[in-house]
Amino acid sequence: MDRRDFLKTLAVAGAAVTVQHTEAMDMLSQSVAGSQKGKVDLVAVMGGEPEEMFRKAIAEFGGMKQFIKPGMKVAVKPNIGWDKVPELAGNTNPKLVGEIIKQCFAAGAKEVTVFDHTCDDWIKCYKNSGIEEAAKAAGAKVMPAHQESYYREIELPQGKKMKKAKVHEAILDSDVWINVPILKNHGGANLTISMKNHMGIVWDRGFFHQNDLQQCIADICTLEKKAVLNVVDAYRILKTNGPRGRSASDVVLTKGLFVSQDIVAVDTAAAKFFNQVREMPLDTVKHLANGQALKIGTMDLDKLNIKRIKMG
Repeated sequence: MDRRDFLKTLAVAGAAVTVQHTEAMDMLSQSVAGSQKGKVDLVAVMGGEPEEMFRKAIAEFGGMKQFIKPGMKVAVKPNIGWDKVPELAGNTNPKLVGEIIKQCFAAGAKEVTVFDHTCDDWIKCYKNSGIEEAAKAAGAKVMPAHQESYYREIELPQGKKMKKAKVHEAILDSDVWINVPILKNHGGANLTISMKNHMGIVWDRGFFHQNDLQQCIADICTLEKKAVLNVVDAYRILKTNGPRGRSASDVVLTKGLFVSQDIVAVDTAAAKFFNQVREMPLDTVKHLANGQALKIGTMDLDKLNIKRIKMG
């Protein structure tokens, strides 16, 4: 089967499909072009389990100690928005979340807090996603986000449509935070990745949908306290019927991971990767260009030093 036929087959396949390592790496290479000299700007890993891929990726940046210093309070923000088990790819993989927390504590973190403003019932989301169990097992504090009292208003002077927002105190009270979205289809934004994951730190999500969703996603990413790392879980991809998904037939097992401090770049790389599974032109994911226009990151991957790692 040639590559074109392979990708066509992949696009219509369901959860039983596992991307073969050689072909998957070809997908990855085409998705994230860039040089590999000097300081690494973005790491793309393919072919391992979530925790293994993160260990490989963070090592390329010099380890978690480059981002987490002894005594720091850290917030980890996965996508926990849906009452779905990990196999249905509605939420960030719990194994990845657990490994990130372990790495934070190993680097000397005093405290790690995990939360998300969920769409489904938060108790069920936290439990059935597997994230609550994984986070607690790694030593983190799991915090609710279902009441307005958990949020404080901040100004967004660079925002075009959104000039202020109520942001969860776990972010505002942390020394640093780590953004850990899952890559998946989204009915409104077309894709949900690192930038879109910011909607889970805000109280009034309705404002986004009522005032130009794609611009508001970019606007919230201008907040002063930016994520120190963006870690995109592409182990399983929800290719259709996102963000909730309907069944296992919506899911493809791709075994990928993307990590960068540049939120626009990491989302651009992940979006290009998604395009190998299902066509989704970048110009339809308008918050990427909106974010670049606000100078929070770049879509020009050719100017970045990207490290690609194949496992297995």
